[in-house]
Amino acid sequence: MKKVLIVTISATLLGLTTRAADTDTTNTNVTASASTMPTSGNNGYSSHAGKFGAGVTFGEPIGADVKYWFNETMAIDGALGWSFHDNTDVYLHSDVLWHNFHIIPVSQGQMPIYFGVGALARFRHGNDANQVGIRAPVGISYMFDSAPVDIFAEVAPAVDVAPFVRGEVTGGIGIRYWF
Repeated sequence: MKKVLIVTISATLLGLTTRAADTDTTNTNVTASASTMPTSGNNGYSSHAGKFGAGVTFGEPIGADVKYWFNETMAIDGALGWSFHDNTDVYLHSDVLWHNFHIIPVSQGQMPIYFGVGALARFRHGNDANQVGIRAPVGISYMFDSAPVDIFAEVAPAVDVAPFVRGEVTGGIGIRYWF
């Protein structure tokens, strides 16, 4: 549990440090006509910085999902729920995510590809030891223009590092409401 807490705090501090260093998000070298540029936000995208979303995820785990944007491209997310692994009572993960909005252009909404790194923990019952691991999620999200909602799908290769070393794949699909 201490390792998960240390990794989560470290990831949060890394995100806050990056947010503080990224004070100028304007791009003065881009030229385009008014008819080809979206009209909202920096670099043609609506501002995500400081927004919080909450929803559900289905996969590994099945449960609640939250996300907070530090700036226009970096966010932290987390999930708490039930795991498919034997004798697991609670599954928890948290990741720092970097988003690229330019790989898949869409005519409406936004569709970033994202990748990140984070930690996971499975709290188990009985005499089974709790599990701690490292995740590397890669995913895609669709953010609607007309509603404060996004849907996402991700796959996250992971390595359990305690009480034993073992590789696995986590991930799933989900939906979030943005406040």
